[in-house]
Amino acid sequence: MKSLLLSRRDLDFLLYEWLRVDELTSRDRFADHSRETFDAVLELSEQLATRYFANHNKLNDANEPTFDGEKVTLIPEVKQAWDAFAQADLLAMSMPQRFGGAQLPVTVAQAATAWFFAANVATTGYIMLTAANANLLSRFGTDEQIEAFLKPMLAGRFSGTMALSETQAGSSLADILTRAEPQDDGTYRLFGSKMWISAAEHELTDNIVNLVLAKIPGGPPGTKGISLFIVPKYLPGADGAVGERNDVVLAGLNHKMGQRGITNTVLNFGEGVHTPGGKPGAVGYLVGEPHRGLSYMFTMMNEARLGVGMSAVALGYTGYLKALQYARERPQGRPITAKDPTTPQVPIIEHADVKRMLLAQKAYVEGGLGLLLYCSRLVDVQESAGSAEERDAATVLLDMLTPVGKSWPAQWCLAANDLAIQVHGGYGYTREYDVEQHYRDNRLNPIHEGTHGIQSLDLLGRKVPARGGAGMAALGAEIGRTIADAAALGGEIASQAAQLDATWQRLVAVTGEMFTSGDLEAAMANSAVYLEAFGHIVVAWIWLQQALAAHGRDGDFYDGKRQAARYFFRYELPRTGPQLDLLASLDRTTLEMRDGWF
Repeated sequence: MKSLLLSRRDLDFLLYEWLRVDELTSRDRFADHSRETFDAVLELSEQLATRYFANHNKLNDANEPTFDGEKVTLIPEVKQAWDAFAQADLLAMSMPQRFGGAQLPVTVAQAATAWFFAANVATTGYIMLTAANANLLSRFGTDEQIEAFLKPMLAGRFSGTMALSETQAGSSLADILTRAEPQDDGTYRLFGSKMWISAAEHELTDNIVNLVLAKIPGGPPGTKGISLFIVPKYLPGADGAVGERNDVVLAGLNHKMGQRGITNTVLNFGEGVHTPGGKPGAVGYLVGEPHRGLSYMFTMMNEARLGVGMSAVALGYTGYLKALQYARERPQGRPITAKDPTTPQVPIIEHADVKRMLLAQKAYVEGGLGLLLYCSRLVDVQESAGSAEERDAATVLLDMLTPVGKSWPAQWCLAANDLAIQVHGGYGYTREYDVEQHYRDNRLNPIHEGTHGIQSLDLLGRKVPARGGAGMAALGAEIGRTIADAAALGGEIASQAAQLDATWQRLVAVTGEMFTSGDLEAAMANSAVYLEAFGHIVVAWIWLQQALAAHGRDGDFYDGKRQAARYFFRYELPRTGPQLDLLASLDRTTLEMRDGWF
C-alpha cells in the first residue's frame, strides 16, 4: 500500500532522475556511499516514521506536554520515537565521520527527515533542533565541547536547542538583555530570560544543551556585542556523566495552536533556584570568540530555516496525499452533463474544481520539495567542493535561495493544507480527519526562524545587493541554463522557458529600478511582495527543471509532472505580473497609512 506520508516515487524522481545525487559518490566526501546506502536510509526512515512517529501524531496533539511546577511530562510514545531514531544512528547521518557520523549527503538526509516531519512534526522538532545544534558545535566548538556535548547528542543521550528570543526583543536580537559575566576559570555566568524556546525542557534525554545568545558586559552595542554560549541543563560530570544541576529554570510552557507535542518554553537563567558551585548565575561556556555569537548562530539558524521549509513541505505533502485518497473514495454528485438523478454518483475527483484544488496542492508540494532538495544539494557541493571557486559559487547561490526555501513552502504548502481541508468538505473541518491538524501544525512555519517579513527584508535588503549583486547574477545564470536547455526542445516546454525568461528579466529590471530610485524606504516597504514574486519565479524554474527531467518519458507519473508544470506556468507564474508592476511603482500606500486610520 502506498504511503500517505510522502511519495517515494516522487523522492526517487527528484533525487535520482533530476538531481542525480548518486553522482555525489564520485566526490571524496561521499565515496563510501552508493545508491544502495541512500535507498537503505530512505527505506529505514519511512519504516521508522510510519511505526514510531505517525502512530502518535494525533495523540501528541490531544495531549500536549504538562508542567507541574517541577517536571514536564510528555506522552511515552515521544520517548519511544526518540529512542528508535537515536538507536538507528540517524542523528549523525550527515555528520562527518570524524565525529562518528555517517557522512551522508545532506540531500539524502533531508529527504529522509521529510518522512518524519510528515509523520509527526512535533516529535521530529526535538530531533531537528538537536541535529542543528550538533552541526554548529562541530564547526565552532572546542575539542572539549565536542567531547562533552556534541558526541552525547549524536548518541541520543543529550538533546539540543537554540535560545535567541526574549520577551522585550522578539526578532530584534540587537535588543536582547541576557548578560554573560566572565569568571576566573574561563566560564561565564548568565543572567536573563528567553522566550519561545522549543524543546528546552523534557525528560527525553539525560541532558539538554542550550545554545544561548547573550552579551558580555563592556562589549559593543547592538548585534556586534552578542556572544554565543553553551548553557546545559546539567553541568558536565566526570567521564561523560551528568553532573550538577545548572541554574536554567523553566518558568512556564507556551500553549500553541499547533505542533503541540513539542515543549515551547520560557527559560530563566541565573535566578538563584540552583547555585552551581555555590555561586549565582547559570554556567555557560563560550563558543568561539566573544562578540561573534550571531554569526555562529546564523549557521544553525540558516540550517533551521531550511528545516522549517522542509517541515512545511512535508505537512503540505501528507495533507495532499490524504486529500487525494479521500477524493478518490468519496462519491458525491454527478457530471455536469448528467441529467438523470438515478445514475450513480461519481467520486469527487471527477469534478473539475476538485481536480483544480488537487492540482494546486501537487504543484505546491512537489515544487516545494524540489526547491528544498535543490538547496540541500548546494550544501553538499559546499561540503565536497574540489576548489574554492566551486565552494564559493554554491555558497552564493544557497545564500540567495535560503529565504525563499524557508518562506515559499511556509506560505504555499500551508495553502495546500487549506485546500486539503476544502477537498474534504465539512469532514476536513473535524478532528476525526488529519488535515485540520496538518493546517494548524503548518501555520507556525511562516512565523518561526524568522517571519515572512523578516525573510523578505533579508532577501531584498541583504541578499540581493550582496557582493554587488553576485547572488542575483548566479541565480540568473542557472535559470538561463535551464531556459536554454528547454528552449532547444521546442514545443510546450520551450514556450514555458520563454515565459520564465520574460518574467525573470522583468524581475531583474524591476529590482534595478527599486535600487536606483533613491527611495529605499518605499522599496523595502513592499519587500514581502518582492519575496512572494521572487519565490514564485524560482519555483517556476524548479518546475521547468522537473519538466526537463520528465521530458520524453511515458507513463502516468511523468504525465502528472508535465501537467503540474503546465498548471504552475498557466495559473501561478502569471500572479507575479501585477506584483512586479506594484513593485516598479514604488507604491507608498502602506508607508503612508497612519495609526489613527485603522
